Amino acid sequence: MSDEEHHFESSDAGASKTYPQQAGTIRKNGYIVIKNRPCKVVEVSTSKTGKHGHAKCHFVGIDIFTAKKLEDIVPSSHNCDVPHVNRTDYQLIDISEDGFLSLLTESGDTKDDLRLPTDENLVKQIKDGFAEGKDLVVSVMSAMGEEQICALKDIGPK
Repeated sequence: MSDEEHHFESSDAGASKTYPQQAGTIRKNGYIVIKNRPCKVVEVSTSKTGKHGHAKCHFVGIDIFTAKKLEDIVPSSHNCDVPHVNRTDYQLIDISEDGFLSLLTESGDTKDDLRLPTDENLVKQIKDGFAEGKDLVVSVMSAMGEEQICALKDIGPK
């Protein structure tokens, strides 16, 4: 045994941000990591094997946070990273002047670290609904350490 001390720097509970999946098994509407960004797959095409080598999968994905289109080509027998994507609903309590939302979690705690989304249409719906005094529930999508509001639901008047 060595006498070296090991320092592990980790901020999560050991849960990985991604998991491996064989490229040939990833389908349309699934998720994939392209260029270190979590993407929703919008198109998959598979080429036949050449004289030497593997069948290739051509993925076209839309970044789930920035809506940018990304592409990747991977041999179908190789593994791709697939992000763990979670959707969580929170009730909206308040909107601060600097663009941060105050949200109520299911456990009754508040979550104050989320900004208004980049989608102008969604921002308008959130602000208008909040100004009218509606009870709003926002859906927050999280993947690979990032979080963003992706949808809005009205659960009726207060």
